[in-house]
Amino acid sequence: MPKHLYKYVGPGNVNKVFASTELVTLKCSFPKDFNDPYELFLTIDFNERPEVLAFYMDAVGKLPQLPTTCFSKSLSVVPMWAHYAQNLEGFALEFDEELLSENFPESGFGDVDYRDSPDDDLTDSLYRAYEIGKPRYVYFLNKGVFSAAYYTKTTCWSYEQERRMIVRVEETRKVGDLILMDVPKRCLTAIVCGSRSSPESAKTLRQIAMSIGCDFYTFKTGRSSATPFFVDAEGSSFTFNGVEIARSAQYCASCKEPLTTEEEHCSWCQIDSSHEHDAATRNPFRILSHYGMLGSYIEGMEEIGRKHRKK
Repeated sequence: MPKHLYKYVGPGNVNKVFASTELVTLKCSFPKDFNDPYELFLTIDFNERPEVLAFYMDAVGKLPQLPTTCFSKSLSVVPMWAHYAQNLEGFALEFDEELLSENFPESGFGDVDYRDSPDDDLTDSLYRAYEIGKPRYVYFLNKGVFSAAYYTKTTCWSYEQERRMIVRVEETRKVGDLILMDVPKRCLTAIVCGSRSSPESAKTLRQIAMSIGCDFYTFKTGRSSATPFFVDAEGSSFTFNGVEIARSAQYCASCKEPLTTEEEHCSWCQIDSSHEHDAATRNPFRILSHYGMLGSYIEGMEEIGRKHRKK
């Protein structure tokens, strides 16, 4: 089963991402420019003796800044839609990692490991290199530090479910202060439009998906579950199952939200005028409001609450 990676993109970048008829343009960054101020930080335990830290600085030196583009392993991370896709006004791109690797064979991929303390094994490697002094231990230390620096973040970022792609400088191009990477469109397997995208953006993205021959979905929020779902151009419902976008086994014929029952419609879409009438007759606030007593009732309850809080 192919591994899919997801790139969340803001609404103002449609023309930048799809500027070419044959390529998809992605933004890369050096770690020093990432939004995490502690990038490249979680390597060894820096609370060590000064002579050991001096050796670390001399043996490892300043970590190289390599072009890196970041993906998520999930399409259902609501904070990612909020932050990077600008409150669901943007879109997400689904890539096939195997195809990316084929087109950029010297690039490195790795899952981000989330932790709040350095790896004890790496600190042990530092002391081994410091005390024994053999070249191979310094080599192993450098390899370990590089991996930890690029593929470790503190746990507060764990919601991102991040996977990184480190590319060679020669595989990128500079446009002003931007570092860009051009990816063949065949690596793109789906475009997912945010639920708050403008009609113009949604139409453009759908046309682009058709021209590429990749899938097109729209992000949806339901009323029965806090788990988002996705609707394709034909109106079928899909969910992200942790690995890929998969067709929902059962979904509401009206709103398309996935169902856990065999009903044709979800409970929300089954509400009719008789249900609304019954609800109105059962609501005591309506009776109080009818007799002009609702305001004083609520005020009295609030006063009881205030007295209770003072006790």
